[in-house]
Amino acid sequence: MQAAETARSAGRPTADLTAYDLYLRAYAMALSSAAQIHEELRLLEQAIDRDPRYGPALAYAAICCLRLLIYDRSDHPEADAVKGVDFARRALEVAGDDPGILANAAIALAYFGEDIGAAMALVDRALTFNPNFGRGWFQSGVIRIWASQPDIAVEHIEAALRLSPRARVGMSLFSIGQAHFLSRRFDEAVPKLLLAIQEDRSFPLAYRFLAACYAHMGRLDDAREIVKRLCTITPAVVADANFLRNADHRELLLSGLRLAAGEAV
Repeated sequence: MQAAETARSAGRPTADLTAYDLYLRAYAMALSSAAQIHEELRLLEQAIDRDPRYGPALAYAAICCLRLLIYDRSDHPEADAVKGVDFARRALEVAGDDPGILANAAIALAYFGEDIGAAMALVDRALTFNPNFGRGWFQSGVIRIWASQPDIAVEHIEAALRLSPRARVGMSLFSIGQAHFLSRRFDEAVPKLLLAIQEDRSFPLAYRFLAACYAHMGRLDDAREIVKRLCTITPAVVADANFLRNADHRELLLSGLRLAAGEAV
């Protein structure tokens, strides 16, 4: 273990041990409550202040900005989006052949509205460097969902689950449910989205997609019950869906949400 830790320490992409410690403390919060995202980002910004070319910290800071928006935790969404793009672009300047930096930067840039084709190329590049990178396959799948390729997305996310069956590489259940929803496979989407909510009860998008799914199935009572549960974690029922590049996909989600909201809002 000492030899492994020594090798890991020697391979860290920063010479500043304090920056490295700040990054590790932030990364340790990755699977914790969404309420800690602000603290994660604060620690990462401290690390970046100490080493402005610290690639993993820059890329993960971009992910934190993304998470602030998708969890409805941002007080200034436009400013956090600008910040997230800046972190991701700076990460790419120093990424080299690091698949983690490339994939994290790719998904952040894709979410914040940058060129989706370029984002797919970046994550594909990450996977050429490490074809066994489970989280990279998951992130590739998510970007494919946003790029209107839901069937390819499911293939990539399932590949991630095969590679890392015991590790949380991302919101796999939600993402597969989202892909089925956008393909109008509502009966297949519902069980995945229900499990996604059980996995993380603080994630607004899972409630939104499930409510919209029920609404399009004609199950309006179920849809409105999900909207009520959504309102316990965020005041926003119908939210921005511009991460979906396909206009028909955006309207499928938003029209379902408007129908689901009905008298519940």
